[in-house]
Amino acid sequence: MSSTNSLPNYGLGLLRIVAGYTFLLHGSAKLLGLPHVAMFDGLSIFSMIGIAGILELVGGILLVLGLFSRVVAFILSGEMAFAYFIGHASASTFLLPLLNGGEAAVLFCFIYLYIAVAGSGAWALDNLRNKQ
Repeated sequence: MSSTNSLPNYGLGLLRIVAGYTFLLHGSAKLLGLPHVAMFDGLSIFSMIGIAGILELVGGILLVLGLFSRVVAFILSGEMAFAYFIGHASASTFLLPLLNGGEAAVLFCFIYLYIAVAGSGAWALDNLRNKQ
């Protein structure tokens, strides 16, 4: 079995697709109101959360497609690190994401950091681009 057809490669591809899909839902909720999340009503696209929504929607779509996965995942990993430090961590709960609501940010950060290092895995347009 070649490395491109190995079980870990399929697992990585599935991780990329699911993480990208869940991330694009965050961006879609912020920018398009789909699904509707009342907290994002009236959100300015030029606010910090609006810009995060753009990164999440565009980055999520690119990850689902597996296009420019390493670069996109690296940028999104940084976004999630930023989200954790700015939006969740405080001096008293810095190492306690369970208490500060930052669990998703931490997990997304490290999932995307892994994809940035490991590549896009199976079912990615990157694989077609790299063959040319």
